[in-house]
Amino acid sequence: MAEAQAAFDYVIVGAGSAGCVLAERLSADPANRVLLLEEGGDHSDMLVTMPKGFGKLLTMPDRAHYYATTNQREGGGGPEIWVRGKMLGGSSAVNGMVWNRGQQEDYDRLAELAGPQWSWDAMLPHLRGLEDHAMGASATRGTGGPVAVKTHPAPTPLAKAWISAGTELGLPAKEDHSGLAQEGIGPLQWNIDARGRRVSSARAFLDRARRRPNLHVATGVRVDRVTLDSGRATGVEGRRGGEAVRFVTRGEVILAAGALMSPRILQLSGIGPAEALRAAGIPVILDSPSVGRHMREHILLSLNFRLRHWRDSSNREFSGARLLGNVARHVLLGSGTLSYGSSEAAAFARVLPESTRPDTQIMFQPYSTERSTGGFKFEDAPGMSLYSFRLRPESEGSITVTSPDPDGPATIDPNYLSAESDRRAVIGAVRFLRKIIAQPALEPFVVGETEATASMQSDDEILDAYRLWGASGLHATATVRMGRDNSSPLDGELRLRGIEALRVVDCSVFPEMIAGNTNAPTMALASRAAELILAR
Repeated sequence: MAEAQAAFDYVIVGAGSAGCVLAERLSADPANRVLLLEEGGDHSDMLVTMPKGFGKLLTMPDRAHYYATTNQREGGGGPEIWVRGKMLGGSSAVNGMVWNRGQQEDYDRLAELAGPQWSWDAMLPHLRGLEDHAMGASATRGTGGPVAVKTHPAPTPLAKAWISAGTELGLPAKEDHSGLAQEGIGPLQWNIDARGRRVSSARAFLDRARRRPNLHVATGVRVDRVTLDSGRATGVEGRRGGEAVRFVTRGEVILAAGALMSPRILQLSGIGPAEALRAAGIPVILDSPSVGRHMREHILLSLNFRLRHWRDSSNREFSGARLLGNVARHVLLGSGTLSYGSSEAAAFARVLPESTRPDTQIMFQPYSTERSTGGFKFEDAPGMSLYSFRLRPESEGSITVTSPDPDGPATIDPNYLSAESDRRAVIGAVRFLRKIIAQPALEPFVVGETEATASMQSDDEILDAYRLWGASGLHATATVRMGRDNSSPLDGELRLRGIEALRVVDCSVFPEMIAGNTNAPTMALASRAAELILAR
């Protein structure tokens, strides 16, 4: 087995939204020797930097991981597959670049569950500190940070009409989805720079830190286990190019491998629910029942709508001569549809009568894809699509290893919509977005909902649609949750209870979902975590 020649102060596993932030922050002190390990490669080509390149990236095995779940598609569609980024930047290099950060209530709730160090007042400086926001600084926005953030520069007449339709229904019009009031409708913000290029965590944080002699970045390393000695983490072991490797720390191991891989590594290391570990043939080092449990995940359902005119749909913009023209526009001018995020506008709304703040996020896209392909094949007629998800789902899933073999599959059970409140919320969301489409502002643009879902009107039929076509938001959290209570695997400083010198810092630690997309909250979490680590 190959082994690192010298010990590191920090060994960070996973170069995604959290890992890149940690590596930059912890290596800012020249006295800290930091190692960042990533299973994927070092990719920074145009497919990565071009925002709409994500559609291709998600189909490339050298750029993405694919995890089969227990969620079987009805009608013979097979298991649902969850995708994660496999390169420096992790999923921040392949996602839709939606930049929203959750609300004050989310972080104050996090403080209730895990400690005051995660409150809104404690986290806002880190949220603002990430940003170089094109809208300028405000009480909630930041400028001068490493992550360029911009608002859609040229909303189309259709997008403007959709926003107007939301206001006709009573939603406030919004310019910034990261303001103090979440409820409303407006154009999206993206982590895309002024030249129309994706700003992943690798580009924002690693690019400016790679030349530091005390930061070492190793790609192509799959970490399988944490090495332990007398209840203390001493390093990690795994494989690189088919060869077994081990890396040693004189300080801490920090897992930042995400809500699927961090609990998997812990379980393979003998840390997790004792009964499940024994069933998998893994010796139990620490019985930590919640590792891999309590998973929260968004389930979304996309509805397609036929448009009256081709000029309002992007369906023809991604093939043939139009694609070549759009590539040229992106490269030369940094503008056009290839320079935009996956969705172009969003609404945050209340669809449950008991909700006191938004419970649903609705996303607008000026294109529509064929359902039968399971991929990114655009419809042959002009179309648009809307999808929605419950912001703070209550259903809980799990991930569990089935064997001590790191190459063996894990059982990923999303357990979508098992909570009655989640079922009511998704039904209400579909009815709400149909109300938006029915508003007068959209009548000149929209013919109607396409046949596949238009006939699904009753509560049971809507739930059937979720069973047929519902999909993960790829926002899983809570599988190695932090909390004040001893049932949480991590304490309020993200240290694993029962093992010294081992932390987890990624989206798996959020005990409940932050209301929105996960990329920005995870980066801010890592920034705050680095501050806590360095203060000790």
